[in-house]
Amino acid sequence: MDEQQAITIGAPQAMDSMTPRQIVGELDKYIIGQGEAKKAVALAVRNRWRRLRLTGELRDEVIPKNIIMIGPTGVGKTEIARRMAALAGAPFLKVEASKYTEVGYVGRSVETMVRDLTKTAVSIVEKEVSQQVEDIAALNAEKALFRAYMKSNPVGDSSTVEVTAEGEESYRSAKERIRRQLHEGKLDDRTVEVEVTEPLVPPIGVISNANLDDLGIDLGEVISSLSSGMQQRMGGEGPGRHTTKKMTVRAAREMLVKQETEKLIDRDAIVREALYRTQDLGIIFIDEIDKICGSYASQSGPDVSREGVQRDLLPIVEGTMINTPYGMVRTDHVLFIAAGAFHVTKPSDLIPELQGRFPIRVELGSLGKDEFVRILRMPKASLTRQYEALLGTEDVTLTFDDEAIDEIADVAERVNQKDQNIGARRLHTILEKVLEDVSFEAPEKPGSRITVTRDMVREKITEIVKDENLTKYIL
Repeated sequence: MDEQQAITIGAPQAMDSMTPRQIVGELDKYIIGQGEAKKAVALAVRNRWRRLRLTGELRDEVIPKNIIMIGPTGVGKTEIARRMAALAGAPFLKVEASKYTEVGYVGRSVETMVRDLTKTAVSIVEKEVSQQVEDIAALNAEKALFRAYMKSNPVGDSSTVEVTAEGEESYRSAKERIRRQLHEGKLDDRTVEVEVTEPLVPPIGVISNANLDDLGIDLGEVISSLSSGMQQRMGGEGPGRHTTKKMTVRAAREMLVKQETEKLIDRDAIVREALYRTQDLGIIFIDEIDKICGSYASQSGPDVSREGVQRDLLPIVEGTMINTPYGMVRTDHVLFIAAGAFHVTKPSDLIPELQGRFPIRVELGSLGKDEFVRILRMPKASLTRQYEALLGTEDVTLTFDDEAIDEIADVAERVNQKDQNIGARRLHTILEKVLEDVSFEAPEKPGSRITVTRDMVREKITEIVKDENLTKYIL
């Protein structure tokens, strides 16, 4: 059977059996609270699943209901979108609206977000396909490595293997012994000569740093296409300068696995699947959208490009064709999730046309002490579990008692109220300060057991919290 025909490429089916309620349940494992935002995102993704099961013209007419999330920093806006994309197996890209400028000004074009999303989709599909062929690629690479090793280190070389008998049987036995040693990694530090193909085109360091993405040009793809054409004209012989390089068996194995994987995968099929996922499953998260509102510009000084960014963004959100290194991408069915704190502005400060393209608005509430306690205890990868695992690598057993968690949550709430409200990110700062000495001394105390108590938290934090000026710098 043709090995390449055994490769299957298709969009992930993870969402097929999940209802919106189940999706929210999965998000609850990682994100505390914000039920309205979770519900909105779950419905948006489920509606995409429904659209893909329609047929005819109606399928093209159903457009995604884009979402604006409104809430202060650190309350879970980005995390909800990112976790949702991972759950759906969808290409996901987070961008900051303030990084883009109006056409005609120096800076990034808004079209680059679509190109970056397409590159992300290609990477996802390429990884999936590579995993499918990894066993075959590893087997082929091991065969190639064995041939190269035998050529570099003949059986008669006593430094490689000791041959004590002559004849064909002895020779086969010696070869099998080497093959087994290679497979078990016993020869990884030995040297082997491997034939490699160096590209005819030299490194393009200076050129590659140019902002060619804004033109939809990817020099790597151009060179790859030229190489493929040359390869066909040369009867399958790869273009470039063929040289022999000495390297360790370990390095040679890694290089050969990559080469064999490349032989087994179908690049055209990968690009086709990536374009499909970009157009029908892609999610672009536009953060800090409030920073490109007109009223924000009047608060922070003149910036004529802010409204221009909105107008440049409008056709992409409405649906247009964008030229990418992998082909044209239509954005009609890409899901856009915008987010912003909207402290000095409001969503109605966006231009009306753009407002209309974000029909769903959800407000995420500020986090208080109760939410902080749940964040520290409940998620699968809660901060307390992360610190316990990290210190566990030093053979130090770290635990948090309930009163300590309660105190940390209380301090986080008070500091957020007195100073800038940065949401759950405040917990990172406080925990790092509380565990600073413990973490520093951990390598010197293997086998020890440390319990974080309320008194320990207060000893580290209370004086800082009292001093408002000091709080601004430390917490």
